[in-house]
Amino acid sequence: MNSALTIGRLALAADVHVETVRYYQRVGLLHEPERPLGGVRRYEHHDLARLQFIRRAKTMGFTLEEIAGLLQLKGKRACAQTRRLIEHKLFDVRRKLEELRRLEAELVQLAGDCAQTPRDGHCPTLDFLRQA
Repeated sequence: MNSALTIGRLALAADVHVETVRYYQRVGLLHEPERPLGGVRRYEHHDLARLQFIRRAKTMGFTLEEIAGLLQLKGKRACAQTRRLIEHKLFDVRRKLEELRRLEAELVQLAGDCAQTPRDGHCPTLDFLRQA
């Protein structure tokens, strides 16, 4: 890989938009290289690796604040700190899955109610939404 990437090539290599790269720079997650006089900023392999780290962490559901913390972790205690964060994230995912299961059951019920409603009858889903 070329070690001097433009922002466009960096974004393409990491499968993000250029504006995402700029945003991560504004919030301090990604370094913004100096622009040479009359030239274009160039990004190195370590910038791409960091951007890919951020992207993978985002797909796992970490917030940008949590990602900033993960990027700071080093040393012997890093794994223990990461494990605590992962366990918290896992708890959130399981809670959301349970909420989605309840929602699924409600939607199945509403779809069934709608299927049994006469053509000129009141829509049970609309009635339910008006009550809620």
